Amino acid sequence: MIEVRLFATFREGRDKIVFLEPERAACPADVLDHLGIPHEEVAICLINGFHSGLSDPVKDQDVLALFPPVGGG
Repeated sequence: MIEVRLFATFREGRDKIVFLEPERAACPADVLDHLGIPHEEVAICLINGFHSGLSDPVKDQDVLALFPPVGGG
């Protein structure tokens, strides 16, 4: 299973953690498509704690963390 951790606004209407079969997601872009998150809304993508691109491969047992742009004051 691929563990997908969603942060900030990506959690709205979704679980904080989603598990996907590796066959359903070859890369973070596939995960975004599955979850209905537009690619351009991702500010930070981490695979196993390392900065990654949306086309980098994911495999069984990976942890994918997705962050939108976060503002604050």
